[in-house]
Amino acid sequence: MSDATVNGDRLWASLMEMGRIGATEKGGVNRQTLTDGDRLSRDLFVDWCRQAGCAVRIDRLGNIFARRSGRDDSLAPVLAGSHLDTQPSGGKFDGAYGVLAALEVIRALNDAGVETARPIEAVSWTNEEGCRFTPAMAGSAAFAGVISLDDVLGRADRDGLVFDDELTRIGYRGDDGPISRDIAAYFELHIEQGPILEARQRTIGVVQGAQAQRWFDVELTGQESHAGTTPMITRRDALLGASRIVEAVNRTGFAHAPDGRATVGQFDVRPNSRNTIPGHVFMTIDLRHPIEDALTAMIGEFEAAAQDICGELNLDIEIRETARIAATEFNDSCISAVADGADALELEHMDMVSGAGHDACHMALITPTSMIFIPCKDGISHNEIESATPDDCAAGCNVLLRAVQKLANAV
Repeated sequence: MSDATVNGDRLWASLMEMGRIGATEKGGVNRQTLTDGDRLSRDLFVDWCRQAGCAVRIDRLGNIFARRSGRDDSLAPVLAGSHLDTQPSGGKFDGAYGVLAALEVIRALNDAGVETARPIEAVSWTNEEGCRFTPAMAGSAAFAGVISLDDVLGRADRDGLVFDDELTRIGYRGDDGPISRDIAAYFELHIEQGPILEARQRTIGVVQGAQAQRWFDVELTGQESHAGTTPMITRRDALLGASRIVEAVNRTGFAHAPDGRATVGQFDVRPNSRNTIPGHVFMTIDLRHPIEDALTAMIGEFEAAAQDICGELNLDIEIRETARIAATEFNDSCISAVADGADALELEHMDMVSGAGHDACHMALITPTSMIFIPCKDGISHNEIESATPDDCAAGCNVLLRAVQKLANAV
């Protein structure tokens, strides 16, 4: 292993500069996919990658690949990265940390004059968050063949704007030509987005895999009517049904504790008028569990409860699955490379399973993959107050550097 080490100050400065794009009043970021803010973040990343001597390619879905050559460029590359898009009230670190850490690995190798056998690529995936366009992790899903390119490009947001049109508008509709899926390994560095590392005073999470998850769109239809003249017994109140489903979803999560997760994250009530009984509700359901059979049971319980509630209240219901991610097991060799890197740097670490979905879950279907976690303050993410320390960011990036080097020199 070379003596290359990351420049923690440079990594932190890059994170802070990227965080100014789409900055919010509370110190977070609103940089949703295919918005002008997303375009500016891509422009900055591409500019930095070219300054680092990388050759930049953009595929048809807008995924960005920045390659640092190896001694033999015919060999499959080692990839590292994450995403630059954020939640509407996101933080500076979710996703962007992984992308900029991958770039910092390349910069550190450049500084040390280190040549690897294989090429190394920093990658930024399109639409990981899924808050504007479904499904989440769309860029990596299409790349891995989980979903068709045409399916992703044809998706529309809540305002009817089409993915392909917005991709073209921001200038990141890449080449139609194929980008090779011949990849030696993939690593993704990320804040944990949970409280475990901080609580156990560990700097590094060695991620073994990720839990299964399903997303659903649910629409309830009742009847709009006057709030003052419609008797309680004759009402078809869609919001009442939705509120009971929220409780049922929550019960399902608790029934499968401690590993089950059940969330209603989005709500749209119509006509949303003070003196009109709601006739329509759109809502989203997010169910997760590391064991597939348990997740299947959770889905059955949620659907049965929703049907019973709507039957009792005389409501029509439509349930549509919008995303399906299987439980993921990461590659033993990649996991070992992460653990060995943490050991060499004398960093306290622990094995973990990711509660969140990541692009690494799709990449694990086509190439050896693993993830690295660092702590985030109070375990908070998808929030403007999301925070991590410069020291932890540098430590995680140094582990990534060692893992990437190890696999990039394995021929």
